[in-house]
Amino acid sequence: AESLPARRKEGRKMDSSAVAVAAPLLEAGGKEMRHLGRTAHNMSSSSLRKKSDTSLVRKVPCAALRGFLSTLQEVLFGTKLFVLFPAVLLAVVARYMRFGQVWLFVLSLIGLIPLAERLSFLTEQIAFYTGPTVGGLLNATFGNVTEVIIALFALREGKITVVKCSLLGSILSNLLLVLGTSLFFGGLANLGVEQPYDRKQADVSTGLLILGVLCQSMPLMLRYAVSAGEHAVNSDDSGLVLSRACSVLMILAYGAYLYFQLKTHRQLFEPQEDGDDLVSEDEAVLGFTSAMVWLAVMTVITALLSEYVVSTIEAASESWELSVSFISIILIPIVGNAAEHAGAIIFAFKNKLDITLGVSLGSATQISMFVVPLSVLVAWVMGVPMDLDFNLLETGSLFLAILVTSFTLQDGSSHYLKGLLLLLCYAVIGVCFFVLRRRSGRDSYSLPPIFCSNHLQ
Repeated sequence: AESLPARRKEGRKMDSSAVAVAAPLLEAGGKEMRHLGRTAHNMSSSSLRKKSDTSLVRKVPCAALRGFLSTLQEVLFGTKLFVLFPAVLLAVVARYMRFGQVWLFVLSLIGLIPLAERLSFLTEQIAFYTGPTVGGLLNATFGNVTEVIIALFALREGKITVVKCSLLGSILSNLLLVLGTSLFFGGLANLGVEQPYDRKQADVSTGLLILGVLCQSMPLMLRYAVSAGEHAVNSDDSGLVLSRACSVLMILAYGAYLYFQLKTHRQLFEPQEDGDDLVSEDEAVLGFTSAMVWLAVMTVITALLSEYVVSTIEAASESWELSVSFISIILIPIVGNAAEHAGAIIFAFKNKLDITLGVSLGSATQISMFVVPLSVLVAWVMGVPMDLDFNLLETGSLFLAILVTSFTLQDGSSHYLKGLLLLLCYAVIGVCFFVLRRRSGRDSYSLPPIFCSNHLQ
């Protein structure tokens, strides 16, 4: 008979073998749980989060009140941007106390910064209960909810220029400003260290961006071809018909992209994080019902501030002597997406460029292929004649921005000079829109008097 010590030794060997086999499976399962609906957008926002101190809340005797205060503390103070939340209240006060439309515009823009980050946090919390596919769809839907809401309110007021310029500015900001700043400071922080990234994700995004600018170019070229007498059209609204058809195709392409990202090639878009990158744990800190309620509340507040921004943009333009186009293309995207942009730069400092690219290119792709065509279709339902014709200067700027970004990312590695070049391109575009003033026509601009020949004479 086999001795008892020998049996114990054999049992321990079998246990260790089982642990060795199960460990990779458990690790993979844990990784799957960590990536429930998690995208680079969430990773970027999570870098701005912090753990809340619940020592005082735990002393509350009433369980229901303690739970509510704990949730409230997590939602309001679980971010490093909580110091900006007073701007939300001040914006509401400024609206009803009539402090002035310029103050209302500034406070509303500042208040949108923490709200955008909290929306990302709440969608991530809901994703813990819904699974990776539904969570990914939630993130795709709420990833640029601020831009969507601003566009809807602008359409309701018939401000097509604000819609087009704000969406164009968001794309340019993500491609040139966010990516350029991240590559520049990330390169300076990692001098002498290789900064590689996966080109596959960048190739997919740039391909979709090229398709988007193609769809925006067709109505523009149609208008110029007809005005030059080279072609004729069936009716005066042929540009609208073409734009709406292209918008449907763009949304179909974006749906295929989501299926590609969330199902068939999910591994290309899963951000690689370390344990130190996130302050959040591998489990939800809010219940499903609480997260849904707070998501609705934050969305309503975001809609309120977005309405303030849209209604006061002309007053800010007149007060600052800046064109509405410049404010919509440059200022609103910079301030409105500041939280997401800061997170992308932080990960570039940590030499995690895949996350940075996921934030900048992913957001630009979503706006170009989903938010822009969605705005055209919603305007169609509302009876607003919005098309994909963004005018020559805007479309040319977008095309060149995509071209420069595509060439910058073609070799799979980065350094600070690439970031500097992207920033300089953004500065050139910004200066161009700064010196121009829109005429009363839909596609015409005028230079300030200092640039006119009569003034020079």
